[in-house]
Amino acid sequence: MKSIQIKLLLAAAVLAAGSGAFAQTKLKWGHVYEPGEPFHRHAVWAAEEIKKRSNGKFQIDVYPASQLGRDNDLMQGLAMGAVDMTLSGSSFAAKSFPRIGVTYYPYTFRDASHLIAYSKSDIFRELTNGYAAKSGNQIISMSYYGVRHTSSNRAFSNCAEMKGLKIRVPDLPMYTAMPRSCGANPAPIAFAEVYLALQNGTVEAQENPLTTLEAKKFYEVQKNVILTGHIVDHVNTIIGGHLWKKLSDAEKKMFVDVCQEASARASAQIVQREKELVVEFKKKGLNIIEVNAGEFRDAVVRNVPFEQFGYVKTDWDRIQAVR
Repeated sequence: MKSIQIKLLLAAAVLAAGSGAFAQTKLKWGHVYEPGEPFHRHAVWAAEEIKKRSNGKFQIDVYPASQLGRDNDLMQGLAMGAVDMTLSGSSFAAKSFPRIGVTYYPYTFRDASHLIAYSKSDIFRELTNGYAAKSGNQIISMSYYGVRHTSSNRAFSNCAEMKGLKIRVPDLPMYTAMPRSCGANPAPIAFAEVYLALQNGTVEAQENPLTTLEAKKFYEVQKNVILTGHIVDHVNTIIGGHLWKKLSDAEKKMFVDVCQEASARASAQIVQREKELVVEFKKKGLNIIEVNAGEFRDAVVRNVPFEQFGYVKTDWDRIQAVR
């Protein structure tokens, strides 16, 4: 009888250990992008891939379109443990660690390939480690969002010709830096109201990646696309510190590997679409104007001190040197 009892107890112990080893961990990944955008599609792919590679241990539910809140809400959610992962720009990370915001200083990056090279550089690791030390959260990958260009009803081909231009920009200092440096008049109009503002002449111009120009149909109410390329926009994949601390080294590597692959897929898709859009906009009759980016960059550097935003000029110089 005793031997039977011992066997039953051992079997129960094995079952209990087994169920503990394969207990599923449910995670929330929230972001502000729409379901049709590459960022959401590849976040869903990453969630499924992590589940597969962890043999079902991690079940990640992805919530698009601000279902869990806007960027500020999501960052607070990471701090509180209510959100486990998010996609967010470095401008929000800069609220914890200002130096990392230098990537939004105009003309920091030359193009998408420069941004991607930066994401593999020593200065990237230094800045993301600094952010992790201040916030507790971990940036594990970076996706290319698109180069911000200008669409306008008034054609211009150099910085001086922007003088007096009424241009809609997001209400953040780094987005106003280039227009102000060239004498334009930035207007922080709500994004949902931009199309109407362009249509009725409240503003003459706006700035966004070409993919946004397409998605929001701004090309219907704008005649010129000026390839100012003033900000190479990007999105970070961030894991909350509460989750990162619980992961084993092997699990951390798996999350990083999968999310970096997802970022590379999303980035490649956006790069390809931007190339296609230049051709498509020309077919629609828009005037595509190329500019000397160096002239615009020099105006910004003369007029916008790095230090006033907590940025470090040597960080910018090191990023500029990345090849």
